[in-house]
Amino acid sequence: MTHSMPRAGRRPVRRPLALAALPAALLALLCAAPAPGATAPGAGSPARADVRSDVRTDAGAGVPTRVRAAAPRPGTFDAAPARAALERLLPRHAGQFTLVPDTAAAADTFTVSGTPGAITVRGSTGATLLTGVGWYLQHVAGADIGWPGDSIGMLPAELPGVPAPVTRSALVPHRYALNDTDDGYSGPYRTFEEHQRQIDLLALHGINEVFVQAGAEYPYYRALQGFGYSAEELREWVPGPGHQSWWLLQNLSGFGGPVSERLMRERAELGGRIAEQLRGLGMTPVLPGYFGTVPPEFAARNPGSATVPQGDWAGFDRPDWLDPASAVFGKLAAAYYEEQRAVFGDSTMYRMSPLHEGGQTGSVDVKSAAGAIQDALHAAHPGALWAVLGWQDDPTAELLAGVDTSKLLILDGLSDRYNRLDREARWGGAPYAMGTIYNFGGHTTIGANTSVWIERFGPWRAKSNSALAGIAYLPEATGTNPAAFDLFTDLAWEPGPVDQRQWFAGFAARRYGRPDAAAAAAWEELRKGPYSTSSGLWSESQDSLFTARPSLTAAGAAYWSPKSMRYQAGSVRRALDHLLRVDPRLRGTSAYRFDLVDTARQALANHSRVLLPKIKAAYEAKDLTRFRELTAEWRDGERRLDTVTGSDPNFLLGSWLAGARSRGADAAEQDRYEYDARSILSVWGRRSTSEGGFLHDYANREWSGLITELYARRWDAYFDSLEEALVRQTAPRAIDWHAFEEDWARRTTRHPDRPSGDPYALAAQVASALPAASVN
Repeated sequence: MTHSMPRAGRRPVRRPLALAALPAALLALLCAAPAPGATAPGAGSPARADVRSDVRTDAGAGVPTRVRAAAPRPGTFDAAPARAALERLLPRHAGQFTLVPDTAAAADTFTVSGTPGAITVRGSTGATLLTGVGWYLQHVAGADIGWPGDSIGMLPAELPGVPAPVTRSALVPHRYALNDTDDGYSGPYRTFEEHQRQIDLLALHGINEVFVQAGAEYPYYRALQGFGYSAEELREWVPGPGHQSWWLLQNLSGFGGPVSERLMRERAELGGRIAEQLRGLGMTPVLPGYFGTVPPEFAARNPGSATVPQGDWAGFDRPDWLDPASAVFGKLAAAYYEEQRAVFGDSTMYRMSPLHEGGQTGSVDVKSAAGAIQDALHAAHPGALWAVLGWQDDPTAELLAGVDTSKLLILDGLSDRYNRLDREARWGGAPYAMGTIYNFGGHTTIGANTSVWIERFGPWRAKSNSALAGIAYLPEATGTNPAAFDLFTDLAWEPGPVDQRQWFAGFAARRYGRPDAAAAAAWEELRKGPYSTSSGLWSESQDSLFTARPSLTAAGAAYWSPKSMRYQAGSVRRALDHLLRVDPRLRGTSAYRFDLVDTARQALANHSRVLLPKIKAAYEAKDLTRFRELTAEWRDGERRLDTVTGSDPNFLLGSWLAGARSRGADAAEQDRYEYDARSILSVWGRRSTSEGGFLHDYANREWSGLITELYARRWDAYFDSLEEALVRQTAPRAIDWHAFEEDWARRTTRHPDRPSGDPYALAAQVASALPAASVN
């Protein structure tokens, strides 16, 4: 994604959209003929491996067995998946809830009632039952299950009763979650249990449509073997899991691979299990649709087809685009959807963004192409909804003119970013979901334009010609800013206008399990500061200079992110002091520990913007003594930053790398996947991408291990070169930063995947080392 609006003329090349698997027994290889409608492969074409969503391998006999859930009674639905989720979320208190399927209720409706220790939740789906539980925890029990952090350990043995039955219905039918880049930036090597936890949290917070990317490469891999490609060629074409998000967006191919067939099959099984998990809760698995991405030489291997070279994307050659108006497109799309159905099952919603962030239309008529893409989708899945990202100039008027917009949903990624937006006029009345992308690249920065969400959601929905049909939770990476996640998802369920001050006061009261004056003061500071940033240019907060490529004039780490503070830094500094005064009895919750570490981290990060200009002034004044004092303070800040983040499990490089290595069958494959995982955090891609595409440090984040092994070493090298220049009275030596970062990405050093140290003591040390903030 890029932060600037497109220029007239040729569609510009832009920044990335924003820009895993549970170990499973290998499935038996099954020979299969090409999918119906596919061009027959030549003699000697390889047999293909089958993965089916309802096939599991028996660990004892190694024989695939089909798994079928018992059918619910007519006129109801099976509440067992919701019950299982509840037991995962509230293991000590799940027995005090009775979950009642209520198919007679209006769509997306729950009712909560009950006496102490006996809470009844009635709901129209399994997910809505969980949303009712979430409402109860928030409004009655005063507890929080956040993303991340919770306070359920503070719940009393007997849960409080509900004073009077409460019924809530969703204000909008579509509550969509997950950016196309979530898999790449949040964890491409996550286990099923990690994805399951994500689904549980999304259901608890009222989401009903979830993008599923894991295993999305497998239908391509299977289908294209019927169109003249060998399995080996396709494994070279498919990127590593860390970069597959942008391959699906037609931005790149191959990087971080090749991917083994074993990993493809494991990821396909993982994706199938995720889709099944969502269906079990009555949620919609949103699957990637097919819009024409093909490997090189497709037209030469498939007579009668026409492809359009897509040019460059941030230093990568984009995959070719198969003209959707050609007959071959229909055959390949049919083969793709058949292979996808075999692994993931059917859905009613599919995600596609043709010509995302650039690309060439060539001689293709976009209106006709859009119609053909939708026709192919409906041929495989009649009436399915096409979800398209609203980003920059997409979807274009030409695309909208070619489709049935009643079967389209635009996921607006700019709702809270710019001003003077009229979505009905811009998109001709096509249904859209108000979205937010408050996180780019997985940055660990605090903040979001929450006041903008509140100011716009109600009025946009109330317009006489309103086409607003949902919300879209679209941070490029999830698992940061738990307050933002809570508030944004609340919008779809609160019957009246949300008062931002009152909402944050309520959040503070439940976040650590009970009201606390110091917690309330801390969250009021955070509300006034990083959570009240305005629209106009940005939807995210600034990142850290500690994570920036070294320069005395560095203004940010990611090229495409804000270059200055978006709020008064004192708000975070004061919040840290308040959090350190929270009642000791509340400090054991994971919510408190995360918030304390996160706030200390942010206070340090903000201080980097105070310190660097002082270092610059000392260097330019040739004051060697002052330069050494200030750079020592900088290095001390980096050391404190690494130590405090190392005390919480959500800030560990070791966990990220361990997940990648766990997917490799041997040392070479493990190293390949570790490079995939490291490179996305640092160089992002090859030199042309890192430098010419300005993507180095796009996914910067303040994680323990990453700080010491990359960021601090980088600044050490830079400061040493400047000191040497001062001593010798020469120009500083040049440093090839890409080579430095590539060397780090190629490393295989191990890092802790368990937190260490006392978060409170370490955060207190951070506070004592930082200047006190003035009182507003």
